[in-house]
Formats: sequence, C-alpha cells, structure tokens
Amino acid sequence: MSDARNTIVGVGFGAAAGAVWGLVFLAPELAGDFGPLYLAAGRYLAYGLIAAALLVPKWPMLVRHLGRTEWIALAWLSLLGNTLYYILLSSAVQMAGIAVTSLIIGFIPVVVTIVGSRDASAPSLARLAPSLLLGIGAIGCIGWQTLASSHAQAGIMPLIGLLCAVGALASWATFAIINSRWLVRLEHVSAHDWSLLLGIVTGLQAVVLVPLALLLEPAAHDAAAWYRFLAVSGAVALFASVVGNALWNTMSRLLPLTMVGQMILFETAFALLYAFLWEARLPTVPEMLAIACMGASVVSCLTAHGPRRAAAVA
Repeated sequence: MSDARNTIVGVGFGAAAGAVWGLVFLAPELAGDFGPLYLAAGRYLAYGLIAAALLVPKWPMLVRHLGRTEWIALAWLSLLGNTLYYILLSSAVQMAGIAVTSLIIGFIPVVVTIVGSRDASAPSLARLAPSLLLGIGAIGCIGWQTLASSHAQAGIMPLIGLLCAVGALASWATFAIINSRWLVRLEHVSAHDWSLLLGIVTGLQAVVLVPLALLLEPAAHDAAAWYRFLAVSGAVALFASVVGNALWNTMSRLLPLTMVGQMILFETAFALLYAFLWEARLPTVPEMLAIACMGASVVSCLTAHGPRRAAAVA
C-alpha cells in the first residue's frame, strides 16, 4: 500500500475511532447514578468478556508470540489507556462537565505530536506548527465557551474535576505514545488481536475494581438504574473498547506518531456533537469555530506530511 493511500485510509480509521470514542463522554451522564469506579468496572468487565470470547480460537497461536515483556507492556497499557484513564475521565465529566473535560483531553494531539516530532522521519516542529496552533485554537474556543457559560458551577468539585481531566490527559497521551511504539514492533500480532489482548488484561484489572466500587461508592439502586447501567456498560465496551480500539490500532500502524496525535481531535469533535444532541441545542459561535479549527488542524497536519512523503517516494 502506498504512503498516500496509507494516509487516507489511516485518517478514515482515525475518524471512525473518534466517532465511537466520543460516546464515552456521554456514558457518565447516561448512568449518572453510578460513580467512576462502577462505570470503569462495568465497562471493562464487559470488554474483557467480549475480548476473551473473540480470542478463544486464536489463543494457542497468540500465546506463542507473547513473552514476559509483552505481558508487562499489556498490563501497563491497559492501566494507562483504559482503567486509570476512564476512571479519571468519568470523574471529570461528572464533576466538571463534558465541555471542560473535552477541552483538557483536546490537548492530547499537542502532547503526542510534539513527542512524535522527535522521530527521525517526522516533519520538523516548524512544519507542524500551523497544525498545532490550529489545534490549540480549537481548544481555546472551547475554553472560551466554557468560561463564558452561565451554567459554570462554583465550589471545589469543578476544580477537582479539572484536575481529573488533566490526569486523564497525561494517562492517555502516555498510552498513545507507548502503544504506537509497540504496534510498530509487533510483527506476528495483528492490531485487532493486540486490542483484544488489552481487553482481556483490562478485564482482569476491572475485577479488582468491583470490591473497591462496593466499598468506596456504596449506594442503593433500583432495578431500572441497574438495567441502564448494564446497557451503558455493554454498549460502551462493544463500541468504544472493542470496535474503537481496533480502529485506533489499525490507524496507528498506518500513520506516523505525529499524525496519530492529531487523530484524537476527532474524538473531541464527536464528543461535542453528542453533547449538543444530548442537550438538544445547536453549537454556539465559539463551538463552531472550535470544530472548524479542529478540521483545519487535521488538514494542515496532512499537508505537513505530504511533500516530505512525496520526496521520499521520488
């Protein structure tokens, strides 16, 4: 497959991953009766069970290619990109709101792109500057809207939520960088199978969360709340974890790290879209500007990579 085709297909996978990942911002609102530990445990227990069922036919072949180093990497990646990230994100959404959380998470492209620019084959930061500035501009527009909102809450909870969002940013940015490196190194494990292996390990981590949730977040829930919780957990596990992670890992193998970071902007864009639908309103002017900047940032990033790739082929 040519570099140009890799880029087009990779961006398509990145956009699709963002579309399903944007749903995770709604989950804490849909199951608001349950705390972050419950939400993470429910989602990742379901993810682990689905992943295990899908990997049963391939298990004997896969384990031959996995050593101690790979299992340790899977444990850390599952913690950073799934368990810890989702607990922090759910806490941020419930305490600070979707807009503030998506604002902070929106800095992931900047972090990952700057780290990726250190790769030997990556464009320089000067070439990536327009894309980075547009991405920061999009985040600034969302921040402007958030600060200007008349619904801003007072007290300590929004501040704690903001700190949780920053923690989620650091956790997932680290995951994206390390996971991208591992996908390049793996030769005998497909991107989809790697995603399912992450699901199994995350499912095992979720088992530990169950007693913690029962101990730290005790609450009585009626049958309707439990049914809603199970439905949300299953849907997020299937679409965001199984489907979304498979799409992301496929994209990560097709695009350089400097472009991988930009793809997370699709998650932010779709999170905002779902928030508008959930709140039954149209986007404001700052939000429309943010979406436009996000799109321009991705296009600018593609342009920064284009000439260099063409020269390499020539």
